[in-house]
Amino acid sequence: MLIDSNAYVGHWPFRRLAYNTLEGLSERMKVFGTDRSVVSNLNGIFYKNAQHANDELWEWIGSKRSYKESFIPFAVLNPTYGGWRDDLSVCINRYGYKGVRLYPQYHRYDIANPSCIELVKTCRDKGIPVVFASRMVDSRTSSWMDIEKEWSLKDIVPAVRAVPDAKFLIMNVANSTALNEEDMALFRKADILMDTSGRSITNWGDLFKRFGAGKFCFGTQSPILDYCTGLLRIESLREEEADEQTRERLRAGNIKKMLGI
Repeated sequence: MLIDSNAYVGHWPFRRLAYNTLEGLSERMKVFGTDRSVVSNLNGIFYKNAQHANDELWEWIGSKRSYKESFIPFAVLNPTYGGWRDDLSVCINRYGYKGVRLYPQYHRYDIANPSCIELVKTCRDKGIPVVFASRMVDSRTSSWMDIEKEWSLKDIVPAVRAVPDAKFLIMNVANSTALNEEDMALFRKADILMDTSGRSITNWGDLFKRFGAGKFCFGTQSPILDYCTGLLRIESLREEEADEQTRERLRAGNIKKMLGI
């Protein structure tokens, strides 16, 4: 089985995207043998009211029976918006969303903001994961209107330290994975997964030694990144790096466990 933990539909305002609809994403999934995809609406990063993007995604998934079977929807929320509690309730209780994506850099708040931490705690209490992205696009080739600072793994630490018993997905780990001894112990103990889309997910021997094979899962960051690289990083593992059981955990087992599916 193959589950993509990191996919999107919708528009990116600074660049034209291909396969950025549910139909287009479905085509890529068939080509690469992906059974299901965790999906969010990119529009939620840029809409003044992110909930409108969650409404859109719910309507799109409901337009075809196969979409409900293929896609696992995650909401995009902004905890500095006063209505986020009601929006979260709608997404979880009415729409059946399975997680929440947060974008502190784009929505302009600190990851340790009390509202952000409250949202993370609420997700913990509901048993759903919270997603943070190290970056969305490469800042070197971005529009001058996009954000400039990309995150390293240590930038996620304040949220994990504040709510160590929450579930976290960290996507597109494209910069340093270095952590001090205390923070590394925190990450090892916490329920955290990092997807394979980031450019820093390459030296598997070192990553497995430092974090453990249970901390990673297949992800593409499609349609912003190409669909193949995240999967190739798993399939190109040498026998001495990972046995077939470990590969299966990376392909689907770890994310299934986190999502309870």
